Amino acid sequence: MLLNLIRNGLSFEMVAGMAASVFVLLCTLPAHEFAHAWASHKLGDDTARLGGRMTLNPFAHLDPVGSILILLVGFGYAKPVPVNIRNFKNPKRDMALTALAGPVSNLIMAFLFLLISGIPRYMFPNGGAFAVMFNYFFYYAALINVSLAVFNLLPVPPLDGSRIFTAVLPDKFYYRLMQYERYIAIALFILLITGTLSGPLMFLSRLVFKAIYGLASLPFAPFK
Repeated sequence: MLLNLIRNGLSFEMVAGMAASVFVLLCTLPAHEFAHAWASHKLGDDTARLGGRMTLNPFAHLDPVGSILILLVGFGYAKPVPVNIRNFKNPKRDMALTALAGPVSNLIMAFLFLLISGIPRYMFPNGGAFAVMFNYFFYYAALINVSLAVFNLLPVPPLDGSRIFTAVLPDKFYYRLMQYERYIAIALFILLITGTLSGPLMFLSRLVFKAIYGLASLPFAPFK
């Protein structure tokens, strides 16, 4: 949104998009991290809860660089939630479930936001500027949540997808992969900044968004 603002100037749609980005940073990104902490707690590990991460307070979760990336390119991250897999009964399975909780929370929020965005669009088709802004805001909030879910499901360390993927890997491959986690994270950051990953991520995000949008539109079908 910020890059488009620099290129094209301020517009009605751009204001809604930027407001949605800030909303995601302060409200839904913390919900993503809360979901990790809550799942970890339910599965037997209280590391995140005792560390103050089982909260919706955004300042407990936001990472400066990850937050800027969300504003610039729509994909980003927060501070990793600490997890001690030794506290899990089934370490690999429970780690995968804890990792999956974050992206799933984003997809659920995207669905809810699209439901909300449909209210003025179908109930009040001539609702004016407020209805349009309302629709844009929740539409973009849903889109960013889908983008975050897709991005975090990539099977690349340190993203959530790597924790899910490694649940099916033999231990020797898992530990070897974790040895290079820092270098892989640096490479991922470079790919994001240069825009190399933007095309594939946007393509996947659009597919997922289209499916969720279709489901969220079903309750409003009688109003069409």
